[in-house]
Amino acid sequence: MSVTMYSTTWCGYCQRLKAQMGREGIEYTEVDIELDPEAANFVMNANGGNATVPTLLFPDGSSATNPSINEVKSRLGLS
Repeated sequence: MSVTMYSTTWCGYCQRLKAQMGREGIEYTEVDIELDPEAANFVMNANGGNATVPTLLFPDGSSATNPSINEVKSRLGLS
C-alpha cells in the first residue's frame, strides 16, 4: 500500500513528513510539483487553487494536505 507525496525540494513540512513516514516504515512515492505540471495541477485542484505541499494521495483516492503522521497512519489503517 503506497502513498503518493506531492512536494517540493525546499518544503520543510515535506522533509519532516518524509522523515516521519520513513521512521514508521510507510512507503511513498514522491513527486516534485515543480518538475511535473500534471502533479502541480492535481495539488492545486485538491487545495482550492493553491500549490500547497505536502499533499498526499492515498490508495483509496482521497487526499490530505500537510497531514500529521498520525493522520497518515489512521488513513492507512496503521494506528
